[in-house]
Amino acid sequence: MNDILVLYYSRHGATRELALAIAQGIDSVPGMQARLRTVPPVSSVCESTAPDIPADGPPYAELRDLEECAGVALGSPTRFGNMAASLKYFLDGTTPQWLSGALAGKPASVFTSTGSLHGGQESTLLSMMLPLLHHGMMIVGIPYTESRLTTTQGGGTPYGASHHARPNADGTPDGAISADEKALAFALGARLARTALNLVRGAAAA
Repeated sequence: MNDILVLYYSRHGATRELALAIAQGIDSVPGMQARLRTVPPVSSVCESTAPDIPADGPPYAELRDLEECAGVALGSPTRFGNMAASLKYFLDGTTPQWLSGALAGKPASVFTSTGSLHGGQESTLLSMMLPLLHHGMMIVGIPYTESRLTTTQGGGTPYGASHHARPNADGTPDGAISADEKALAFALGARLARTALNLVRGAAAA
């Protein structure tokens, strides 16, 4: 099996739901499997620490997860049009992998969720691409051959999967992704996995 790392940070669950749909798309490609990982929140209190193992959900990511993967799907909620500090903090620690070229030539995709329709989905997706490009990764998006990309009433962009989290009655974001958003996330995961598999096979044949 070749692993695709699905690495994300989620606060209210919407980004996690996208990650799960992307993982299903990856797992639908024979010979490929998703490796779900998350990152702990960043605290403004220096002495505050998170447990080594999260209370629920996937384990926290380690740098070796990046090195062992055949591709990466990177996800974050929007933070003023940018990725969340927790994910940025993890990526800031990947200098050894940049120096060694551990990710160069591997495919990558990005995904996000936001609480407002024009809350910076596309700029957040683009911001997540920047460190991946510095690592020499190849960006895989969602082509317009996916018909739901032109009919979705919620999230979904050619830059990557996304979700518009409409507010619940109590003001908290709704983490439930729509059918279109789930289908586009699944399609992105499958396309990323197929791309990685073709690259792996090509390298083996060379």
